[in-house]
Amino acid sequence: MLITIITLLLAAAGFVWGRIRADIVALIALLVLTLSGILTTQEALSGFSNPIVIMMVGLFVVGGAIFNTGLAKMIGARLSHLGNGSPTRLFLVVVLATGLIGGFVSNTGTVALMLPIVVSMAAAAGASASRFLMPLAFASSIGGMLTLIGTPPNLVIAEAWEEFSGHPLTMFSFFPTGLICLAAGTLLLIPFSKMLSGDKKRNSGSSGEKRTLADIVEEYNLNHDLWRVDVPASSPISGLSLGALSLRAVYGLDVLELRVVEGKGFLKNVSQEAPSASSVIEGGDILFIRGPRENVDRFVADYGLSIADDSDEARRHLDFFDIGLAEIVVLPDSGILKETIAGLDFRNRYNVNILGVRRGGSYITDNLGDRKVAKGDVLLVQGTWDAIGRISRDTRDWVVLGEPESQASKVTIDYKAPIAAVIMLAMILALVFSSIPAVFIVLTAGVLMMLTGCFRSVADAYRTINWESIVLIAAMMPMSFALEKTGVSETVSVGLVDALGGIGPHWLMAGIYFTTSLLTLFISNTATSVLMAPIAVQSAVAYGVSPLPMLFAVTFGASLCFMSPFSTPPNALVMPAGQYTFMDYVKVGAPLQLLLGILMIFVIPLFFPF
Repeated sequence: MLITIITLLLAAAGFVWGRIRADIVALIALLVLTLSGILTTQEALSGFSNPIVIMMVGLFVVGGAIFNTGLAKMIGARLSHLGNGSPTRLFLVVVLATGLIGGFVSNTGTVALMLPIVVSMAAAAGASASRFLMPLAFASSIGGMLTLIGTPPNLVIAEAWEEFSGHPLTMFSFFPTGLICLAAGTLLLIPFSKMLSGDKKRNSGSSGEKRTLADIVEEYNLNHDLWRVDVPASSPISGLSLGALSLRAVYGLDVLELRVVEGKGFLKNVSQEAPSASSVIEGGDILFIRGPRENVDRFVADYGLSIADDSDEARRHLDFFDIGLAEIVVLPDSGILKETIAGLDFRNRYNVNILGVRRGGSYITDNLGDRKVAKGDVLLVQGTWDAIGRISRDTRDWVVLGEPESQASKVTIDYKAPIAAVIMLAMILALVFSSIPAVFIVLTAGVLMMLTGCFRSVADAYRTINWESIVLIAAMMPMSFALEKTGVSETVSVGLVDALGGIGPHWLMAGIYFTTSLLTLFISNTATSVLMAPIAVQSAVAYGVSPLPMLFAVTFGASLCFMSPFSTPPNALVMPAGQYTFMDYVKVGAPLQLLLGILMIFVIPLFFPF
């Protein structure tokens, strides 16, 4: 018992200290308990196969797809509109929406779905995401108290009550107390959350961020004189290569992108090609051409093409689904100095095009072929993301600015947003109404997101998984075995209940509530409710009162646990994204947990008398 207590206290101290990552602290504690013989190998590794942990992996993938397709940005914009520019109103929209969703979807699933949406919303509003993310996690846990299926502890006490009384709890038996708890929690979080944004400017999109692709396009003025030209099947250029057309020589035009759109609606698929002389044009293709309007009109008239109207927003912007941009800085001793742009032959050598040159404070995009490379030049290249990644690894003559692979992963595949929305809604409905285990529903949704092209590659999908959160939760879950095997849980719970039970039913319920709340800091809320439910029933029977309010004290105490990042999966999920420290949870979560606990001790008996 002593080793278990010391290990957990040192782990808590490590979390508070914050100099070592939380997942590493959890792993160290797990190793100590295992090597000391308290945990078996199977028990120590059980967290890594736990359905909740596996479900979190799937939810990260689903959340990544929501972000990757731009769906998060769209929903975030709607939420921002409801917020009407007011940070407080925006906060209320987030918390209340999350709480209501949390009543029907697991709190872990709710947070994973809402997290990318809230980050996008905060960025659009110019606000700090850190103010919203921890309240998001707390609201999901509070919302779980609205219905029978909102959180596993509710099901645990429902089973205990039915075994005792023979009467089941209904879907909305929890709703009155849960609604009061949600309203009180929302009001308390308004002032508490302001402590999270402070002056740290975390996740606020402030200075220090790298230039985006849109910034680069704007700097080089690539959207100026950019025209979208559609090639009908009847056009005489169908089947010809770009080289055969000699657009630059005959018309003074440059093709920046060759786009193919297949299918419509949910089955729509877009592929892009960085144009080369060998690129073949087919009917239905789209060309993005740069040059004077009169030259474009002449080309369109000669070959029976159609040009997007000036008011068409689609003609004004380059997209970067399959192809991208990058700047490369020419080194002072580079072997390509004094060579002409045409002589570099980047298209054949590296499968990329050179679209412009930044020289000093000027940008050169016209008549590039004959210009010679000079010291200090920055070349703007265009090609597939893979091609740009390959050229970034050649560091003899140049250095690529930024990280192309990281940049590629940030580009939204917005035409896939409808598919992501359908999969997300189907997953939510299945979680609410289906009898299939939640972990398989979430994994199915994650696989569908990958199969339907909501990610550029499977590697992109795996990159969305936050392994720090996964390891943290998986390493902390086996702690419940150590606490139970060494008798710590039973000693603490029985001792506190015995000490307070003789004073009165309210004090007995308070003892059960805060004992449960304390244990949930170290073991999962489900395990805590399983442990405390029979103790609550036995204590109530011995005292001569109804066990029902005592059981409700167990589920509220187990679910409303906010003062540590590892007490519930939602708390851990938002920790990296919000850049929170352990003390942030103590500073905001501890008073919220205490005040809601005091409130519920008085509210529960109003609906479930002793």
